[in-house]
Amino acid sequence: MATDSGAAPTISWIHDGEERSARWRSINGSPAPKNVVLVDDSLTADDAYRLAAQGKAMLWHGDYHNARQLLSAMARRTPAGKKRDGEDVADAFYRYRQARSQRARILGLLLVPLEPGPGVALRRAPDISQAWLGAAGEVHGPEVTPLQDVLGAIGAYEWRRNGLFVDVLDAKIHPHYGTFAPIRSEYLELVAQAPLPSTDLAFDIGTGTGVLAAILAKRGVQKVIATDSEPRAIACAQENIASLGLAGQIEPALTDMFPDGRAPIVVCNPPWLPGTPHTLLDNAVYDPKSRMLKAFLAGLPGHLEPGGEGWLIISDLAEHLGLRSREELLDWIEAAGLVVLDKRDTPARHPRSMDRSDPFFDARSREVTSLWTLGLKS
Repeated sequence: MATDSGAAPTISWIHDGEERSARWRSINGSPAPKNVVLVDDSLTADDAYRLAAQGKAMLWHGDYHNARQLLSAMARRTPAGKKRDGEDVADAFYRYRQARSQRARILGLLLVPLEPGPGVALRRAPDISQAWLGAAGEVHGPEVTPLQDVLGAIGAYEWRRNGLFVDVLDAKIHPHYGTFAPIRSEYLELVAQAPLPSTDLAFDIGTGTGVLAAILAKRGVQKVIATDSEPRAIACAQENIASLGLAGQIEPALTDMFPDGRAPIVVCNPPWLPGTPHTLLDNAVYDPKSRMLKAFLAGLPGHLEPGGEGWLIISDLAEHLGLRSREELLDWIEAAGLVVLDKRDTPARHPRSMDRSDPFFDARSREVTSLWTLGLKS
């Protein structure tokens, strides 16, 4: 591997006895592989898996659809990380996450070439121009990326193009690449039904697609400041807010956590599970050491008007998985100078909560999502 004058990483490989190189591009931030071999349609799945297990990246030089089939075959060969009989659930989930991380690393070593357009420089490759532009931007010269990233960009583009109908809005939300699609209606209904202490102003912390801000605005909140630390999330929220006709009520703001000032309603739906994210979408699910949750609770008193309410929307799945206890959460609330005014619960209704083949079915079937109403200690 080398580095070009613009500090962009490059990878190199041998083709017909000559060294070739191209810029490395990974949407998920995977490091550039150091050992790259050129492969084609003659490569078997067993050999591909063996090469990947040795840490060797494979640059595909064949048919696009054959590359997709090979990736699927490699996925079937990766360990599943299933729960063992009698194993502690927290240990089992940690091992499951490790297996998923290893799986992602293995599959991320099947690479494809990109060309300006942008497009995949392979036979029978589909038109990915709009999908790739939405996920990663322009391609200005020869580049190489994991096939997984291409498939992720295509899938995300379909979500964005088709949209997701949200019942409580009676409208569609269009997630961008890297923003979490609001596919679970339970927590949206909690925000749509909880009594509003005021309709003057609300803060939506970590807005993502902007769906919670939109629900508050639809309920009559005159101004909602919707914050997020990710530029792609702010762009997504702005597009959704405009399409819903709510640009006059909602103000997206690129900032870490809270905006300046105080509000009578401060809402936050942090990632629900403590853990390290491995992809952009993981950021919406995994919160390293509960960092965002703790930051919301610690910062809430400084941004909540007297008599105002902080709405924490969170699932108790972490408790059932042994990753966080209810006592820890209550201790963090008390340490922040907050009190629990109310708690509204709803059972999980998503497909995995009813899938008995899921290794963590017992935990998922008992999951409850709650809207914790928090106030300042008197």
